[in-house]
Amino acid sequence: MAEQRTEGQIRVRQVTNVQFSWTEEGRGEHGAFTVQLVLDNGAEEYVLQPTAEDAKVQLELFKIAEAVYFDLDRKVLIPSKVA
Repeated sequence: MAEQRTEGQIRVRQVTNVQFSWTEEGRGEHGAFTVQLVLDNGAEEYVLQPTAEDAKVQLELFKIAEAVYFDLDRKVLIPSKVA
């Protein structure tokens, strides 16, 4: 029981896997991006719905950062050691 309370209190988790997806909204219309974040090897997941411009920035961030963390309370991506 104590272990479950401790895990529930962790609000910043490491992003251990990322899945970028694009969905067609309609023929000739803009599509929608989703970014699925797998946190701490599956302990939690979170889905972002960025604009196309934000998706480009996020993709680059994941490429250049040594590690990325996600603050579940504030909904903030936190890169570590950006090259």
